[in-house]
Amino acid sequence: MSHQFDPTILREYDIRGVIGQTLSEDDARAIGRSFATLLRRAGGSKVAVGYDGRTSSPMLEEALVEGLNASGVDAVRIGMGATPMLYYAEASAEDVDGGIQITGSHNPPDYNGFKMVFLGRPFFGEDIQKLGEMSAAGDWLDGEGTFESRDILDAYVDRLLEGLGGIDPSEFAGLRVGWDAGNGATGPALEKLATRLPGLHYAIYTTVDGHFPNHHPDPTEEKNLADLKALVAAKNLDFGIAFDGDGDRIGAIDGEGRVIWGDQLLMIYAEDLLAKTPNATIIADVKASRALFDQVSSQGGKPLMWKTGHSLIKSKMKETGSPLAGEMSGHVFFADEYYGYDDALYAAVRLMAASSRLGKTVTQLRGEMPDMLNTPEMRFQVDEARKFAAIDEVKERLSGTDAEVNDTDGVRVTTADGWWLLRASNTQDVLVARAESDSQEGLDRLMAQIDEQLAASGLERGEQAGH
Repeated sequence: MSHQFDPTILREYDIRGVIGQTLSEDDARAIGRSFATLLRRAGGSKVAVGYDGRTSSPMLEEALVEGLNASGVDAVRIGMGATPMLYYAEASAEDVDGGIQITGSHNPPDYNGFKMVFLGRPFFGEDIQKLGEMSAAGDWLDGEGTFESRDILDAYVDRLLEGLGGIDPSEFAGLRVGWDAGNGATGPALEKLATRLPGLHYAIYTTVDGHFPNHHPDPTEEKNLADLKALVAAKNLDFGIAFDGDGDRIGAIDGEGRVIWGDQLLMIYAEDLLAKTPNATIIADVKASRALFDQVSSQGGKPLMWKTGHSLIKSKMKETGSPLAGEMSGHVFFADEYYGYDDALYAAVRLMAASSRLGKTVTQLRGEMPDMLNTPEMRFQVDEARKFAAIDEVKERLSGTDAEVNDTDGVRVTTADGWWLLRASNTQDVLVARAESDSQEGLDRLMAQIDEQLAASGLERGEQAGH
C-alpha cells in the first residue's frame, strides 16, 4: 500500500488543503501511518491528537487515529479544542512523544489541515516533505496501536491562570475586558477561563461553529475586529482580545478601539519581561516595527530579527534560549514560565499581568508607543517559480549599492526614511511587502523603491492576494 498527496497540501509549516478537493480521509490516514512510522523509528510510541471546530475535523481525526494505530502507535484523543491545548497535552504529559492537531487555522471553512509536534520540537519543512515521500513509497511499519480519550480542558485552564504570576486578584478589581472567540476552537476554554479570571469579562461568539457565521476568524485583519470594537465601546471596557480559528494567534484593541498589532503587543510583553530578566534575547520576525527592536535595546534586552513562520521562530528560541518571541501575525511565544509555543489565551492572560506589573492600563501602554506610519502586510500574486528568484534578483541589484540590507528572510532595506521589506511567502505563491516610516512622504518614497525593484524584475504590486 502507498498514498500520493496532492503536492499543494504539503506546506512549509503544516499540511493544509480544501476538503473534497485536495484533502480527504485517505490523506489523514496516510499522515497517521507515516508520522507513526517516523516516531517509532525515533523511539516514540504515543501521540496526542486534537481537532478544531470545523465540520470536517471529526472525520479527519477518526482517519488519522486509524493511521497511527495501523503503524503501531497509540493515540491520546483530547477531543475538540484550540491548537495550544494540543501543544499543552504534548508538553505536559510524560507519556506522550508527539502531537497532531487537525485544524484549518484562520482559513475559510472548507479548508482543513494538520499541525504537528515531534518529540518536543516543531515538525515542519523537510519533515513534512518526508511524510509525502514515505507515503508515496508505502514506507510504513505495521502494528496494532490503541487509543484512549483524555479530558484535559480543566487542567489546561488551570495552567493558563498561572500566567497571572501570583499577582493579588485585588489588583484587577476594576478591570473590564472584552473577548471575541470568533466561533473558533478557543470558545470552551475561554468560557471557563473568563469565569475564573479576576475582573469583569464579556465574551462573544464562544459557541464553536465551523461555518464562522459572525466573521472570519483572522484577528490580523482589522475588519474582523469590528464586533469586538463595538463591545469595548458599548461596555466601556479597558481592552479587547480576539482569536483566530484555532487559538494560536492573538488580536487586541485598547480601550479606545485602537488595534494593538503583533509587534506592539510584543513591546508590552518585552517591557514587562526585561524588568525581571535583563539582557534577555527577544525575537521578532522581519515584518516587525523598528520601534520594537529599538525599545528592546533601550530596555537592556537583545533584539533578534528572524524569519517569519511559527515553526522557524520556535526553533530559533530553543537555539538561543530566548524567553519571548513574536510575529506580526499575532503568534506570541512565551518560554518564560511557559512552554515556548504560541498560545493566544495564555498571551491574553500575560497581557493582564503585564499591565498590572507595569502599573499602566493597556490603553496607556498603547498610547505611549511611537507613532510610526506603516503599510499593512501587502501580498500579491506571483508565479511560484518566480517568487524566490525575484527576491534573489533584488538582493543582487542592491549588493552593488550602499543600501543597508538585512537578508535574514527576503530583503529588508533600511534608509533615512525608514525601512521596506520584500519576501517570498513559504506557504503561497505570493510576495509579501511592507514599509514603515515616520512621515507620509517617507513612506511614499519607500513604496516607490519597492515598485522600482519589482519593475526591474518584471513584476508589479497589482492585485492583492488573499490568505
